[in-house]
Amino acid sequence: MATEDLDTALEAVGPRLRRLREQRGLTLADVGRATGVAVSTLSRLESGGRRPTLELLLPLARTYHVTLDELVDAPPTGDPRVNLRPIKAHGMTMLPLSQRPGGIQAYKIVVPRKRGRHVEPELKTHEGYDWLYVLSGKLRLVLGEHDLVLQPGEVAEFDTRTPHWFGAAGEEPVECLSLFGTQGEKAHVRAQPRRGG
Repeated sequence: MATEDLDTALEAVGPRLRRLREQRGLTLADVGRATGVAVSTLSRLESGGRRPTLELLLPLARTYHVTLDELVDAPPTGDPRVNLRPIKAHGMTMLPLSQRPGGIQAYKIVVPRKRGRHVEPELKTHEGYDWLYVLSGKLRLVLGEHDLVLQPGEVAEFDTRTPHWFGAAGEEPVECLSLFGTQGEKAHVRAQPRRGG
């Protein structure tokens, strides 16, 4: 079924190319000069005698000022939801919010509520740079010699080669956002410049 759909979509490209060219009042020679594609190849594309390839469609899309999707009449992409799987680590739940390889990764982290009276932090180090924004609850962050409690709306950023640990500071769970760069990339927050003086 998928192969039949592909064949049908590719067969429709030729007439669509001819229609776009005619709508713009261009000859095959005009399009050939603009794209660098031979007139004979363009003619065979439009008549269905030549199967369209990406190398042929890219310059044609640029010349006609349309997207590749418009040239091949691509179907809608379907369900736009992204199904991300939570990661359980160190007693926390981490939900990845980004999936691109490398660079800064975004996570929503849920830290369970503090159990018992006293939690002895186990400080860890690793490569990277972290930026934490507390959404709800109180987050205890031990960073080197600092022992801090972050409230909702507060942010901490630090080099993860500094010994660190974080956990809930109260009886409620903590939700926070983390921007983490494994190569030590920092999150750059830009504000608009003030107007006036």
